[in-house]
Amino acid sequence: MSDPSQLILSASQVRQIEREAAAAYPQECCGAILGKERIDGGRKRRIVQRLEALKNSFSPDERYRRFSLDPLELMQLEKRASHGGLSVLGFYHSHPDHPSRPSEYDRQHAWGFYSYVIVAVAGGEAAELTSWRLDEKTGTFEQEDVLQERIMP
Repeated sequence: MSDPSQLILSASQVRQIEREAAAAYPQECCGAILGKERIDGGRKRRIVQRLEALKNSFSPDERYRRFSLDPLELMQLEKRASHGGLSVLGFYHSHPDHPSRPSEYDRQHAWGFYSYVIVAVAGGEAAELTSWRLDEKTGTFEQEDVLQERIMP
């Protein structure tokens, strides 16, 4: 990827994603990642300041393997984030009983700007958490570094 980046989450934010994923099991949970992007030593640091759970609007019989966001809910979220001085940096979702790697469906619906955090959920327990960015030139995902730090506004 031409612009390597790091996604900075606090430990409590990681736990929040894991709790939501376990609670949604066996369906996929989903939510938005809000924060600010800073350049530090030539590397983008995406500092997460807030997570917002969103409704999985996919049909109920498909929620166990896919998520979809309601366009109106997303538009309202983007307005709220902007008014608060934040940007939508990406989205998180769970993979029930599957690895924390993007699926082909994830790839087909991804945009290059966003970070996509995926948490694997095995038998109702949150497992590995990873983040991915789509390289629009190659159409492939590249793993993004996830760092847990104390978040300062």
